[in-house]
Amino acid sequence: MIELALAFSLHLGFKGDYNSIHPHIRYNEQNYIAGAYYNSVNNISLYAGKRFELNDFGLEGGVVTGYSENTFVPYIRGTYKDFFIGPAREGNRTGIVLGYEFKW
Repeated sequence: MIELALAFSLHLGFKGDYNSIHPHIRYNEQNYIAGAYYNSVNNISLYAGKRFELNDFGLEGGVVTGYSENTFVPYIRGTYKDFFIGPAREGNRTGIVLGYEFKW
């Protein structure tokens, strides 16, 4: 199944100024996910991973591009309905990204 989405995010615990609007396309097949989105540092990110669901809660993990000199970095995020939360790094600083995703 292909999903189109538009996410809005807040970056808590960081000093930098980050993009908070993220157009997103995702392919989901038997809880394997892959997609692309416009990320917080104004790059296109490609990702692939796995999604686990229990009622309205979800947990995703995988690898993503577009954030650093490394080609792939790990990612994890939790979801509740259309809300999401995940850890993020800024140099040596760790923070949290909170957001809401409108899906079509």
